[in-house]
Amino acid sequence: MKESKELYSYLLNKTWDLTEQWYANLDKSHTGGVYASQDPTVIETVKKQNHGFHERFCKLFIEDEETFLKDFEEWVIEIARDPEHLNTPLHHILQEFFNTQQQYVELICQYEREQEDLSHEVVQQWIMDITHTFSKIVTWFTEEHHNYSVTKLRAQQEMINELSSPVISLSKGIAILPLVGDIDTNRAKYIFENALTQCTQKRIDTLLVDISGVAIIDTMVAQQIFQLIEALRLLGVKFILSGIRPEIAQTAVQLGINFNDIHTISTIERAFERIFTEK
Repeated sequence: MKESKELYSYLLNKTWDLTEQWYANLDKSHTGGVYASQDPTVIETVKKQNHGFHERFCKLFIEDEETFLKDFEEWVIEIARDPEHLNTPLHHILQEFFNTQQQYVELICQYEREQEDLSHEVVQQWIMDITHTFSKIVTWFTEEHHNYSVTKLRAQQEMINELSSPVISLSKGIAILPLVGDIDTNRAKYIFENALTQCTQKRIDTLLVDISGVAIIDTMVAQQIFQLIEALRLLGVKFILSGIRPEIAQTAVQLGINFNDIHTISTIERAFERIFTEK
């Protein structure tokens, strides 16, 4: 369609104007995030990213939808995974999408005023196409942003779990697993599965688990401890539990948690004395 090709050429010549106008009107008062940055490198990058959007978006009027969206994929993934945008509140990013959409609507209206033989129906269809396409891109970006954030969060949580549950070798066949902080059911499951693996790999025959840094143990976590003990017994590993604080002991009694079948020692120092004396 001739009108669409002419509009494409018009918009393509306006891409940098759109970017500069957008950045000039950008609300930079937000605390943190890519839009509030004073770093010249970040500012240059965000302008290039915005301009890259315009270069792709104006092809809306000359390409079929499949080709158009395929060309947009790289840009959406880049922005959704960009560290600066990941550190920016999502509602701020979405607001800039809507601001950019408004730029296009206003530019189309301006273009209509400059063209004498352009029908209003065609202009209205263009505006509808813009609105529809922005909706698709925003939804696509939001989904990609969410999925990548969740994946990154899971990886970070796995690293935290790994670093917070090390089986530390003390001497040949002896190791300690110091636990610190809150332990929910999921973390307990990870910790104790990891303990089994490391005990096997390091050929441990005595494992001291110290919980002096743990504030609360509930019945589900206690059950994980019991399961770990049974698994260690099958592997021929002796299990010693130290550091049961008075409040945990009181809670255990109230919840009916029975530690009678577990080799417990009050402090880690006494546990060391017992272990190395026996050795």
